[in-house]
Amino acid sequence: MAATGLLMSSNLSIEASNQINECAETSPYPSMLINLQASMTTEEKIGQMSQFFSHGEYISEHLAESIRQGRVGSVLNEVRLHTVNELQRLAVEESRLGIPLLVGRDVIHGFNTIFPIPLGQAASWCSETVKQCARISALEAATVGVNWTFAPMIDISRDPRWGRIAESLGEDPHLCSVLGVAMVEGFQGDALHKDGNIAACAKHFAGYGAGESGRDYSTVNIPENELRNVYLPPFKAVADAGVATFMSAFNDLNGVPASGNKWLMTDILRQEWNYPGFVVSDWESIQQLTTHGFSKDNKDAAYEAANAGIDMEMVSTTYLDHLPDLLAQGHISIQQVDTAVTKILQLKWQLGLFDSPYTDASMLPVPLNPEHLQIAKDAAIKSCVLLKNENNILPLSAESLHSIAIIGPLADDPYEQLGTWIFDGDSQYSQTCLQAIEQLLLGQVSIKHVKAMQTSRSYNQADFKQAVDSASAADVAVLILGEESILSGEAHCRAEIGLPGCQEQLIDAIAQTGTPIVLVIMAGRPLTIEDILPKVDAVLFAWHPGTMGGPAIADLLFGKAYPSGKLPVTFPRKVGQVPIYYAQKHSGKPATEATYVHMDDIPVRSPQTSLGMAATHLDTHFSPLFPFGFGLSYTQFHYQNLEISSKTLHLGETLTIKVLLTNTGKIEGEEVVQLYIRDLVGSVTRPVKELKDFKRVKLAAGESDYITFDLCTDKLAFYDRNMQLNIEAGQFHLWVGGCSQTGLRDEFEIIDD
Repeated sequence: MAATGLLMSSNLSIEASNQINECAETSPYPSMLINLQASMTTEEKIGQMSQFFSHGEYISEHLAESIRQGRVGSVLNEVRLHTVNELQRLAVEESRLGIPLLVGRDVIHGFNTIFPIPLGQAASWCSETVKQCARISALEAATVGVNWTFAPMIDISRDPRWGRIAESLGEDPHLCSVLGVAMVEGFQGDALHKDGNIAACAKHFAGYGAGESGRDYSTVNIPENELRNVYLPPFKAVADAGVATFMSAFNDLNGVPASGNKWLMTDILRQEWNYPGFVVSDWESIQQLTTHGFSKDNKDAAYEAANAGIDMEMVSTTYLDHLPDLLAQGHISIQQVDTAVTKILQLKWQLGLFDSPYTDASMLPVPLNPEHLQIAKDAAIKSCVLLKNENNILPLSAESLHSIAIIGPLADDPYEQLGTWIFDGDSQYSQTCLQAIEQLLLGQVSIKHVKAMQTSRSYNQADFKQAVDSASAADVAVLILGEESILSGEAHCRAEIGLPGCQEQLIDAIAQTGTPIVLVIMAGRPLTIEDILPKVDAVLFAWHPGTMGGPAIADLLFGKAYPSGKLPVTFPRKVGQVPIYYAQKHSGKPATEATYVHMDDIPVRSPQTSLGMAATHLDTHFSPLFPFGFGLSYTQFHYQNLEISSKTLHLGETLTIKVLLTNTGKIEGEEVVQLYIRDLVGSVTRPVKELKDFKRVKLAAGESDYITFDLCTDKLAFYDRNMQLNIEAGQFHLWVGGCSQTGLRDEFEIIDD
C-alpha cells in the first residue's frame, strides 16, 4: 500500500500550490518552489517532515544514505562546521532534488559566549539587552552552520520548583511577550537570508510551565479562559512578530497531549491566528503520544500528530514509518502533507539555503570576541537583582577595606556560573568572581578564598573552620552560594527550593563571627531564603550569569556599576505557597493584615471557628518574600505628581499617564518604571494587578524627569466567559511605581459607547 501511495501523490496539491502562490509578490522563486514540490515523491515529502539526530564525530552511513534518498528535512545537534557542510553537500549534490537541510540546535542563552540564563535576562526588563544577546547567539551559532534555534521559550512560569523556569522569561504575560519578541528579532534580524540570522522557534506550545507539582513533562490542566488570558498571549505576540517556527509541548493539556492537539495547532494557531510558519514536535513527543495513552501505537501516534498539524517530527520516525500507509488508506490526505512541506520549503527559501547552503565562517564575527564579551558583561550587570542592602553595606569600598574573605563553592567555578543548557559554551573562557575581584583590586586589599564546600550540594562541613577563621580575620565576608547549573533546566525539578547541601549551615557559621556578610546567589530559579535573610547584610541575586558573570558581579560589589535588575518572577517565603504570583485573583475572602492569623497566635483549645476567614496559610504570611518587579538600587527613586489625561475614556481611546521620577540619591541609577492596572469588575474575575507597560530610565543624582505611558483601551481587552476577546466598560485602578506592590494610584473609567 505504501508504493501505491507514492504513485498517487507525486503531484503538488492545489492547496499547497495556492499557499506558495500567496507569497509570489515577495518571492523571486515562487515558481521554483511550486515546481520543486510538484516533482517530489511522497517519500521525499515525508522526508522533509523528518528531523534526524546527528551522532558523534562522523556522519553515519544510515544518515548519509537517508539524506541521499531525500528522507531527511533537518538535522539536529550537529555543530562541527565541516560536518554540517558535508551534510549540506550530501543533500544538495547527492539527493535527487538537491533540497538543503535545516540545521537545528538549542541556542538558548548563548552559543560560545554565554549570557545570563533567560530568567536572568528577563530580570533586566530591557528588550534591547535581550535582543543583543539573541543577536550574538545567532551570529556565533551561524559560524558552524546552525540555521535554526529552539528558542525563545515563552512558557509562563509560576512554579519555581519547575527546572525549566530557568529557560523562561518569567511569570507575566506582558513582560514575557515583550522580551520574547525581542529575542525573536535578535535571532532572525530583519531578513532571514542575511548572514548570521537564524530561524527562531517559539516553544513550548502550550501550557508546559503549568505542570502539576512543578514536575517536567507532567499533566497540565488550565481552563480555556486562563489559557487564553495568561498562557497564550506571548505565543500570539511572537507569531504576530514573525517567528519562523513553533514547537509543540511535551505535556498533555486538559487531557489532550500538545503534539496531538488539533485545537491548539490548527484551530488556534493556524485558523484563529493565521500563523504561516511550521510546527515541529519536541524530542520524540509524537512517539510519546503512545506513552501518554493517547494513541495505541506509533502508527496511531503519527496519525494524531499529522492530523493535529505537526509539520515536522523531531528525532523519532513515526512519520517516515507510517505516513505512507496512512496516506494510502485515506486516513491522512496528501493535502495535509503538502501543506506541511510547503511551510518547510518556504522557510528554507527564506533562509537563503537554496542559494547558499554552505557556511563560510570567515563572513561572520569570531565568537567570544571583545564586543561579544562586553555585551555579555553588560547583560549580566543588568540581570542581577539587589534584594537586600542593610545599612548600605554595598557598594564596598576598596579604600576602606584591609581584607576580604571570599567564601563558597561557586566563587571560582567557571563552569557552574554558565547555567543550564549551554552545550557549546566553554568554561575556559569564563571569568569567575574570584578572578574578577582579584583583578579589580590588584593587591589593594588582602583576599582570602575558601571554597568551604566541594559543591553546592555537599553536606561535608570539614572545611567550615577554615572559612570561619578567614571570615573572622576579614573586614567583610563575600559568600558566593546557590545552585550548580545541573540543578535547574529540563527534568531538573526540585520539591524543596532552599539553598541545597549545607549552605545554610555555612551561613550560620559565618554569621556567628560578627563579620558583615554579602551574599551573592547564583541559581536557576527563585529560592526560599527567608530564614537566612536576617543573618546576612546584603543579597545580590545573580541567577546563572554566564561567561562574564564574574566581572559583572565584581563591578556591582565595588560600585563600578550599579544594580538595576527587577524580579521577573515572585519569590515565595515557603515552598508551600507555590504557586504564588502577583497577578492573583482577589477571591471572595482576600487576605489582609487585619484578617491574617498565624498558627502560633491561636490560643490552645480555641473554638472551631474560621479565624480570620481569609485565603491564607496558617504557618506563613500571605505575602511573598520578594514581589514581582522588586529590585533595589544604590540610589533612591521618588515617584510623585501622577497625572492621567482623563478620568473617562471611550472604547478605542488612549489614556496618557505621566509621573515625575526623581533620583534622590547621590549617584546615577536606572529605574524600571512599571505601569499596572486592575479591572475592578469583569464578566470573568480579573487579577488584582496586571502589568501593562514598563520603561527603563537612567537618571543622574538629583535629576528628575517626567515618564509618560500611553495606554490604549485595546490593551485592556481580555477573553470573557464566552471566550471572546472584548474590552468591557467599567472602573479601573492604575498604579505607577518601581514594583508590583508599590506605586502611586489613580482611577479611571471606560464608558460604553
